[in-house]
Amino acid sequence: MEEVRTEHRLERERREKLRALRERGIEPYPWEFPGRVPTSEVVAQLQGLPPDSAPSSPPRRVAGRLTSVRVHGKTAFLDVEDFSGKLQLLLRVEEFGEERYRSLLSELDSGDLVGADGAPVTSRRGEPSIRVTSVTMLAKAIHPPPEKFHGLQDPEARLRQRYVDLLSSPESRTRFTVRSLLVREMRATFDSAGFLEVETPVLVPVASGATAQPFTTRSNYLASELQLRIALELSLKRLLVGGFEKVYEIGHVFRNEDLDSTHSPEFTMLEAYWAYADYRDLRAFLERMYARLAGKVAEWWPESPTAREAPELFRPPYATLDFVDELERRSGLAGVLEMPREELRKHARAAGATVPEDSSSGTFLDKLFDHYVLPHLERPTFVMDHPTSTTPLAKRHRSKPGRVERFELFCRGFELGNAYTELNDPDEQEQRFREQLHQRGEEAYAYDADFVEALRYGMPPTTGVGFGVDRAMMALTGISSIKDVILFLPTRARAEPGERSLP
Repeated sequence: MEEVRTEHRLERERREKLRALRERGIEPYPWEFPGRVPTSEVVAQLQGLPPDSAPSSPPRRVAGRLTSVRVHGKTAFLDVEDFSGKLQLLLRVEEFGEERYRSLLSELDSGDLVGADGAPVTSRRGEPSIRVTSVTMLAKAIHPPPEKFHGLQDPEARLRQRYVDLLSSPESRTRFTVRSLLVREMRATFDSAGFLEVETPVLVPVASGATAQPFTTRSNYLASELQLRIALELSLKRLLVGGFEKVYEIGHVFRNEDLDSTHSPEFTMLEAYWAYADYRDLRAFLERMYARLAGKVAEWWPESPTAREAPELFRPPYATLDFVDELERRSGLAGVLEMPREELRKHARAAGATVPEDSSSGTFLDKLFDHYVLPHLERPTFVMDHPTSTTPLAKRHRSKPGRVERFELFCRGFELGNAYTELNDPDEQEQRFREQLHQRGEEAYAYDADFVEALRYGMPPTTGVGFGVDRAMMALTGISSIKDVILFLPTRARAEPGERSLP
């Protein structure tokens, strides 16, 4: 059903101002506004000057969103905000004449995008300002912005209308700016270590490399079903078969699962693969990377107490735990590697796990670990050497029977790295895949026959790591919900009248 929307009084008043502008021959949505400088540049120029100063400098041109209009007789004070900050505009009747001054103020509303030309000055209170000689309407805002001091409060509206959240909340803009800078710094870290950034397919015949339910679609050209990737792993490993030695990708992956505080059906993954190295090399690399990222986050977001504390929290070396030893210590269970699946299932059920009855032993071990150990990993901690049954793509441990060479890095309950010494024996990989075939859909790794064929050409000894960029941002900054670090999230259709709609 098409939504019918009724404009309220303020919107009707703004439309009337829009009509009046056009009647006077003024285009309220012009094509360009060249020559503007960031407001922060004007503020920096005036920094330290005494009140009521007017330095000898050429006029400046600024532009941004009007956040407030305060009229005091023959002087008006307008606050304009752009991406770099905020600046005060001084409008005086002597600059415009009485009629134009009144007319101009009657045209403007909070939320309008305006441009202004004038001389940089400090106000009588010492505030950096521009004494305006001309004002240009750049985009008339029909919708009033959210209330100034509270922003967009409805959590569902913040997801559906992220643009309103951003325009009304400097904190939200800062948060997403930090996220973008974090991704850039991740790239710089891998680039400086000699890794080559690549792009691999989003649409694949078989979505494998993780335990998740894929989204499916259909290609008219190929006359076949395709799936959206759930991981980057198997495509990147094919590149190592082809002769590349150090590759990484930052890209979206898609898992047909719920949206909650730590999961999203679409999220950003970083995966990297390194030939002729093993998981011990990646462990040292991740320590250096997170120490570097923590220092940057503290620099970019000094207003955040958690971001300021990140350099100390992520200072190497990190704690190390053995998966099996720690699970047995915390749970009081003994001999978990030798336990029959039925017994593991019983213990997992007692711990609250709700996975299917016929799940693998590895799934039950993972659920027991999540229950007994994960809540205690507040500081960066490497969990080492997982049971073979948990990890079909990792190489068997060279000295611990029943284990694979794998670690996960955890902090504040988030996984910040899942790394293996990669399995490169094609026959063993085929066997591991086939052992998964009887398991329930989302608990199994899909069998990718072409990947096994690729391994038969020979993949060098390799280590690889993957982690969610969104969760890395959460752990470094203390943000508790993934909904606050992804700009645009999928949301349910709006409810019919009388129904409740949830994100």
